[in-house]
Amino acid sequence: MARLPGLCPVGIPQHIVQRGNNRQVCFNGDEDMAAYVGWLKEFSAKFQVEIHAWVFMNNHVHLLVTPRVDYRQMFFLRAVFLPFFILCL
Repeated sequence: MARLPGLCPVGIPQHIVQRGNNRQVCFNGDEDMAAYVGWLKEFSAKFQVEIHAWVFMNNHVHLLVTPRVDYRQMFFLRAVFLPFFILCL
């Protein structure tokens, strides 16, 4: 069964954790992290999601974000994560 969409209240900060599949390594070096930061900046502006803080570990990411438009956060995350993990394949 598909996962139900999460709540995405506008103006409320949210903690998001993104992990590698089976806790696999997400970042192989500083270049990977730099690319990820670039996508975070690009897509946060495009989808109106404010990024307050991030923590990059080698196998997961923590983000503290606030969506400024209803339900844009889900599109923001898809836009950031998809190119990164296609790049890592």
